[in-house]
Amino acid sequence: MSESIAIPPFLPERYFARRLEAYGVFVDRFGTIRRQFEVAVSGRQTESGFVLDESFRYDDGETEERRWDVTVLGNGRYEGRCADVVGVARGVCTANMLSWRYSFRLAMYGRKVTVRFDDVMVLQAGDILVNRATISKAGCRLGEVLLSFRPS
Repeated sequence: MSESIAIPPFLPERYFARRLEAYGVFVDRFGTIRRQFEVAVSGRQTESGFVLDESFRYDDGETEERRWDVTVLGNGRYEGRCADVVGVARGVCTANMLSWRYSFRLAMYGRKVTVRFDDVMVLQAGDILVNRATISKAGCRLGEVLLSFRPS
């Protein structure tokens, strides 16, 4: 007996307009886990989209705060701004998946290095959002972030 699974529609402006918790890892291009982290996310809708406040706590004790201002452009398109984003993040959402791309000034080795993030977020049953972000520099893959969100 085979039954298909329910695929929930993903509307980022609704999903992120609340409190969420997220858990993730950074895996380098050789498959080694380099960092693990937790994120407390607080989101709210705005007139033009939504705002996300993220509080990161890493396995080495480091903490980081980040705020995203996301604009809903219509037809499944989104733009986002964040202090360390170079220019604008752009995304397209279809069905239960958001593709999100941007350049980001990432703290590495005591300085900020501009890297490229290519995120794919997929909403699963149970209100779980799975995110895979591939990180690259000058076309060379540095690694990826694997992250899962859930309501807190």
